Amino acid sequence: MASEKLPLSYKGHPLRRKDNLIYYGTMAEKYIIMLQVLATRKVDDLEVATKVSVQLQLTDPDLKSRDRVVKKSEKDNLYAAMDVAAVWLDRALSGK
Repeated sequence: MASEKLPLSYKGHPLRRKDNLIYYGTMAEKYIIMLQVLATRKVDDLEVATKVSVQLQLTDPDLKSRDRVVKKSEKDNLYAAMDVAAVWLDRALSGK
């Protein structure tokens, strides 16, 4: 039986990870969230994020990277960062 590779998603939007960066959303939309893990600590055998930067960004390739940032914040863990990211992205994409 062939196994399909399903993309990881959270609350209806895809997640992509590259090293300590996590992109939430799709580049086809007007906005995307970039999460950057700034600090981690070891819990047993697992690295756990203790400081995460959250940025709501425009996906317009013609803008400079610093001009793309609409909102930014820092959270103490990945769960809190994903919670904020989901709200920001949904509100931005709905035009509120």
